[in-house]
Amino acid sequence: MTDPRLAFVAAATAPAQEALHRLTRRYPSVDPSEADVIVALGGDGFMLETLHLSTARKAPIYGMNRGTVGFLMNAFSEEGLIERVGRAAQVGLHPLRMRTRSLAGSEGEGLAINEVSLLRETRQAAKIRVLIDGVIRLEELVCDGVLVATPAGSSAYNLSAHGPIVPLGTGLLALTPISAFRPRRWRGALLPHDVRITFEVVEADKRPVSAVADYTEVRDVSQVEVFEDRSITLRLLFDPDQKLEERILKEQFTP
Repeated sequence: MTDPRLAFVAAATAPAQEALHRLTRRYPSVDPSEADVIVALGGDGFMLETLHLSTARKAPIYGMNRGTVGFLMNAFSEEGLIERVGRAAQVGLHPLRMRTRSLAGSEGEGLAINEVSLLRETRQAAKIRVLIDGVIRLEELVCDGVLVATPAGSSAYNLSAHGPIVPLGTGLLALTPISAFRPRRWRGALLPHDVRITFEVVEADKRPVSAVADYTEVRDVSQVEVFEDRSITLRLLFDPDQKLEERILKEQFTP
């Protein structure tokens, strides 16, 4: 079997750039547009950036951790990279698509691999109406914000907001409030992956809200629609002993 053509991309940090220099001296590489596999060097933030760019490239991404957390990355090593890539297990992810309407009437859009979050912009709590497939499920959520997380993103911001970790393959999304004041005891919901979630901002001029899809932010929104875009499949590669499914499962038993 022919060795895969590798392309190397790296974050701007010193550890990632040093790794890039060492790996490109050791292994032949091509431009990302010609690669069979893209090797991403950095942390989870850089992996998200690379995944967003890969919606057009189509090549799977094999990450190696040169950042802080590295939940979406494999361990870094210079040794046996071709063999590791060849043995790697593939995981397919479908991002969330966010569509927004602003107070001024303009429309925006973004993709989220981790989560879409709505956040208050001022000292006053946000008031948000929540609709699922056009049906009002919460007339008024008074909160600092609310988010929708994919399974891959459920162990990130969602977990910090006390949302549930969602294993891959369950076909679920996590809907999680951020510092909810009313309803005081509402802790969120697990939703089928094929629903359309609509957030309507109540008193949007008085209580402005921004919407964020990973790192795409739209400010002063009046309405936000979120749904899983299954027309896009992003592919990650993991070492057999570092599968994403196992990491998500293990995270649920971490003290």
